[in-house]
Amino acid sequence: MNKKELNEIKKNFSDDCGYFTINSIFSAYIDPEKNVKYKENKPHSIIPDDEREVITDTLKKVLTGTVGKHLVEYEFPKEAYEDEGAQKILYDVVSSKMKDESSLDAFLQKIITKIDYAASFSLLTAHCTYSIMKKNKNDDDDTDNISEEYNFIVTAICPANTNDIGLFYDEETQTISKKSNTEMIISKVPTDGFLYPVFSDRSPDVNHVMYFSKKADKPNISIIENVLDCIFVMSAENEKAKFQQILNSVVNDELNYNVITQVNDKIREVVDLSKNETEAAKINDKQLKHILSDAGVSAEKLEALEPAYKTIVGEAELTASNLADNRTVVVTPDVTINIKKDAACRLRTSSIEGRNCLIIDLDDPNIKVNGLEAVLK
Repeated sequence: MNKKELNEIKKNFSDDCGYFTINSIFSAYIDPEKNVKYKENKPHSIIPDDEREVITDTLKKVLTGTVGKHLVEYEFPKEAYEDEGAQKILYDVVSSKMKDESSLDAFLQKIITKIDYAASFSLLTAHCTYSIMKKNKNDDDDTDNISEEYNFIVTAICPANTNDIGLFYDEETQTISKKSNTEMIISKVPTDGFLYPVFSDRSPDVNHVMYFSKKADKPNISIIENVLDCIFVMSAENEKAKFQQILNSVVNDELNYNVITQVNDKIREVVDLSKNETEAAKINDKQLKHILSDAGVSAEKLEALEPAYKTIVGEAELTASNLADNRTVVVTPDVTINIKKDAACRLRTSSIEGRNCLIIDLDDPNIKVNGLEAVLK
């Protein structure tokens, strides 16, 4: 499921779209001991408008974020279609259009018995139908030509906790006092979620699921591996860490300021060139070798790149957007310098009278220190 396909579903995920329908909503509340305190399945149409709007907004957040970072597509292993496997359970929920109570119970039990979630949480699942229109020669929707229906479920996992409301003014007693709250407040922003089946080549793909994590660097691996029965792949944070491990291992004593910033610029170029593409740009060992060479790394060092890449990453490709930084940050024990995108070339390293120095080139001599105009001397 690429960016274009995701955006098509996200754009039409609305009550105002004539080709999209939320059919029913299954909701449940689970306490920290994994007890189901509440569950209900009801048609979306009978839910009050204000409540329906909140639910729709929450579910739509599962479709937000960057593909490859917050949203990662996983393929089910063959055993996932066994009786108690995640794919079989999800398929039954979708194919029954969430009308079969036993399949919903199996779905809920799979989540609450397998998920690692320390706090109370709410589960929101919607069964949706999107009428897929064929495209005309201009790649626009042909509103008179519907090819098939895409039936899917989207699930949001939202934390719940009490909120200390603080002071309040009581009109009746005309006093200000502390107000406490014992009701559990369900967050409108899910920490995790998933979409099944995925929308691939503008058709449902029942062999894949899309997992969402609010924090791209902290996915809930228990959902991926134990709830969805998939094999966890590197997160954006892990990709960046492995990339840095390769640079430290291969470039080593040639890893200076210029090499680091030039490598970052080269990778940003790869990202920028692919920004209009549907698939996220990837970098393998051969491409990385060219990038390092262009940044000035010696041929002797580059001989070690391919074996180091295989040892650290394996056969996988790295997502370019996960490796590039949008700003350069230079950190010393006493000073931290944040440099905006495309301004890394303004800083240089040098040795002056035996002292290591950072030199910043200024086109404009006007600077501010603690908000005050300062004079350069």
